[in-house]
Amino acid sequence: MKLLAIETSTEACSVAVYVDGEVRERHELAPRRHTQLVLPWADELMAEAGLRKSQLDAIAVGRGPGAFTGVRLAIAIVQGLALALDRPVLPVSTLAVLAMQGQGDDILAAIDARMGEVYLGEFLRAPDGLVQAASPEVIVPPSQAMRPATPVHGVGTGFGAESSALVARLGDSLLGFDASALPRAADLARLAAAAYERGEALAPDALEPAYLRDKVALTLEEQGKAKPTL
Repeated sequence: MKLLAIETSTEACSVAVYVDGEVRERHELAPRRHTQLVLPWADELMAEAGLRKSQLDAIAVGRGPGAFTGVRLAIAIVQGLALALDRPVLPVSTLAVLAMQGQGDDILAAIDARMGEVYLGEFLRAPDGLVQAASPEVIVPPSQAMRPATPVHGVGTGFGAESSALVARLGDSLLGFDASALPRAADLARLAAAAYERGEALAPDALEPAYLRDKVALTLEEQGKAKPTL
């Protein structure tokens, strides 16, 4: 199986190529540089793997949730490539991709959603090492997050958001956490490969982002700023 995977939902820009279980990846903390890096990295990785785009079986994408512009960029690039190549797409939750870096078998992935909120998803690690969703993904103020039924390991920037309010909220339900972790395309590729084997590939025009939040910016009034006069 041959996949190209693109994940740009956070500050990290991440691209990977998966060829029959072997993964090559470019990953960098690169705010506002995703547009410049994604396609050149994809070309470099394909060349390193001795792979032509026409040999790809599918293209995987981190579908969000995450930064609105980053999610939109990845969706647009993957949709364009897939349509041009007549290949299916494999959308994977960015929270699931992040959860792959978590410790243990019960994992809570959290991404700082800004505006006083976090994106949250609880996952269980299967015997094959991949994660599976244990609850619906949500966006909530960290101080209002539901405590998990069993203790979890935390992973993601949401654990450092709002002065680590999520850590305080979870208390002894949290076994430990890594607030610096960001999703990686290598993990996206592994999850997407399994999804492909399950027959979950989609036509490119069926690809949809997962923003979770309908509102992507605060109004001036909500920010406490005076409205401009005309």
